[in-house]
Amino acid sequence: MYKPATPYRTQNWTLTKPSASGRNGIVVSQSRDAAEAGAAILEQGGNAADAAVATCFALAAVEPWNSGLGGIGFAVVLKAGESRAQVVDFGPVAPRRADPADYPLTGEMKKDLFTWPEVAGDRNIHGPLSFVTPSSVAGYARLKEAFGSKLPLADLLAPAIALAKRGLPADWYTTLKIASSASVLRLYAESARIYLPGGLPPVPPYQGSPGFMVLGELPATLERLAQAGLDDFYRGDIARRIAADIAAAGGVVDAEDLANCRAELREAPTIAWRDSHLIHTAGGLTAAPTLARVVAGMADAPVDAAGPSAAWFAELSRVMRQAYRERLAGLGAAAAANEPGDTCTTHLTVVDREGNLVAVTTTLLSSMGSRVVLPSTGVLMNNGMMWFDPRPGSANAIAPGARPLCNMLPVVVTPKDGGWPRLAAGSSGGRRILASVYQTLAWQLDFAMDTERTAHQPRIDVSGPDSTSADQRLPAATIAALEAAGPTLLAEHAVLPINYACPNFIRVDRDGAEGSSDAASPWSAAVAAKR
Repeated sequence: MYKPATPYRTQNWTLTKPSASGRNGIVVSQSRDAAEAGAAILEQGGNAADAAVATCFALAAVEPWNSGLGGIGFAVVLKAGESRAQVVDFGPVAPRRADPADYPLTGEMKKDLFTWPEVAGDRNIHGPLSFVTPSSVAGYARLKEAFGSKLPLADLLAPAIALAKRGLPADWYTTLKIASSASVLRLYAESARIYLPGGLPPVPPYQGSPGFMVLGELPATLERLAQAGLDDFYRGDIARRIAADIAAAGGVVDAEDLANCRAELREAPTIAWRDSHLIHTAGGLTAAPTLARVVAGMADAPVDAAGPSAAWFAELSRVMRQAYRERLAGLGAAAAANEPGDTCTTHLTVVDREGNLVAVTTTLLSSMGSRVVLPSTGVLMNNGMMWFDPRPGSANAIAPGARPLCNMLPVVVTPKDGGWPRLAAGSSGGRRILASVYQTLAWQLDFAMDTERTAHQPRIDVSGPDSTSADQRLPAATIAALEAAGPTLLAEHAVLPINYACPNFIRVDRDGAEGSSDAASPWSAAVAAKR
């Protein structure tokens, strides 16, 4: 008797993604438009930091569900010829008037990106009380100030302004991303006006080219920043508009939070990878401490020149589940692995012709963040309060000015002997980021895979202490070994649902650089500067 295939597959194709190589610099992003914007800055004589800033601002216009002016993040920067990287920390900070009493519990558990106790009205997940202070613009400003060239800020913002005036492509992927958030976007007037024309997600024409959607006042805000400087976002006209819109909506992020927002610059903590390399991380409350635990746990794992074996994957599954058990032990609520949930983080990686490396991970947290677009500025705000455990008194609890645990993991890699190659990498995908970054590094550092093979090698995911997801393309022996090591779920690597993170990376050696992005990300690309 016929039985439908189990598990069901959403994609019946084999995907590949081209890499990019060259000597004049490379930008890798989850949006080709944004990567091309960064590459154009390299061609104008800008360096890696300049290109990263240009790419970040461009992403606000062409990938609004993943990042933007209302987000937060971290960057790791390694200057050419230096052996220690630095961190630009613009991570999440709760507003000074954050009050746990504003987040009453229903008594149920919420299964979204995190398994926290449910808050009445989901006010920690969407709406004005879900905002933390938007620090992305401060981070980009510090990146430019500390590491950029003399190229004017207006030049760096010019591609973003052009893209914002053109608008967001209303293609099938835009339809998919907006539709996935439509039930909440419709609750907020400006968000609904922009993203749900006629009350529905935009739909591309059945034939021909898609149109474009201008994202409210975002073009004018970008133009103002180019003219007045990025500080205007925190202590100028734009800051006043942001504070007024938030107050009108009932939020607590205010002018003082904006004025006090700073991005910190510090030396990057390192992790020893066997005896050969150093992994430079953002440290602190990112996924870096858990990466260190995984690296240590895998130090004696079997390394076969032919590639990762079934035994290697099984050991990684055990080590990662234990690492997550330790990571989550103090949070007061264990997260269930392999839950559905849409992430909105983005990652970009840049190298210039001199060999300067920049890895930036930036996010709104959930897809479309808080789902609130501020009408005076077109800024789509984050929902960073969702990172906190809403139970008063718990570890990672809501408190004024508190910083929550988050999952971002931008990294730069240097050989201990100071030689080659050097790597920069990172990923989007919430708790799935850690597994993808570790495996991306392992493919190259332990198994000597080239760029093409690294980008297309099937992976596992471990997002919590209880189970492992295995890509259906892995060999049967590997899947059997994973099942013997613990609970294992076969999960497709597809566009949606997002069962695996979306990494990208750049590898630099004496002969130039090569970069690649995640094959399952429809818009992602590695773009080489032409001159």
